[in-house]
Amino acid sequence: MHLRLIKNPDDSKKLMYQIARVVYAETSASSLPAVEAMVSMIYNASIATGKDIAQIISDTDMFECLNKESSRHDMMSDAPTTRAFQMCLRVVSRMLHGMLPDMCRGATCFHHVNAFPQWANARGYILEIDDLLFYL
Repeated sequence: MHLRLIKNPDDSKKLMYQIARVVYAETSASSLPAVEAMVSMIYNASIATGKDIAQIISDTDMFECLNKESSRHDMMSDAPTTRAFQMCLRVVSRMLHGMLPDMCRGATCFHHVNAFPQWANARGYILEIDDLLFYL
């Protein structure tokens, strides 16, 4: 049996799905506050660095799920029809339409509690949600 990938010709939602995939994989959509904080952090990082959101969400140093060796990488290809993924899409849509307040207190970076990147040594986290620590 051969499967053929059918591409959606509507590119208007492409960025929204790309952001939602990263957010879904990094947060495991564990809770609405975690998803909202991650989406807010992505927006804040874009503003702080002057990079567009597409550049932020493709940063393999920031997002573990983009690395093929990561245990989170497989979640990047989960079906977009699950309730958890749909929650991520709704939050991303709110952010892209300017309807999501800053839910992470201005944070521009994060890491999971089971990881401790070297950059975190010089900073104190400002918010902890589920297994995510957010930093300025």
